[in-house]
Amino acid sequence: MIIFAIMFLSESIFKTVISSTPLISIDLVIKNSKSQFLLGCRNNKPAQGYWFVPGGRILKDENIEQAFSRLVLNEVGMQVRLSNSKFKGVYEHFYDDYVYGNEITTHYVVLAYELNIDLNLDDLPKQQHCDYKWFTESELLASAEVHKHSKWYLDKNV
Repeated sequence: MIIFAIMFLSESIFKTVISSTPLISIDLVIKNSKSQFLLGCRNNKPAQGYWFVPGGRILKDENIEQAFSRLVLNEVGMQVRLSNSKFKGVYEHFYDDYVYGNEITTHYVVLAYELNIDLNLDDLPKQQHCDYKWFTESELLASAEVHKHSKWYLDKNV
């Protein structure tokens, strides 16, 4: 069992960080045995209400492998090592809002990793996403409800 000691920032400090610097995050491009991609409908800003891949921020003093393991466990409830994923590349996401409102923009530098796993959608947590769906590649790329940043992982021309 993996146990993580996580320190989250207070709202006032986090606002300062978001307004001053990019955030570094990991996005999980999860594909099942039917070649469908997992997306969740986001509860929070930025990208609230859009279908988006699971993922999250890398925390201070957390290396990439630790962050990856924590995020996979928190987002889909599985223990997976970074070595069992495929690195898809570095992406930048820019948003006109941030988690607490609209007066600050958000800039992410994102490390994207692909995982091939089958999941039961009913077992997934609802803290970050209110619902989950499996999308075929064509459904994902065609849907206006899927955020463009999630589409980039399959087609950088979107």
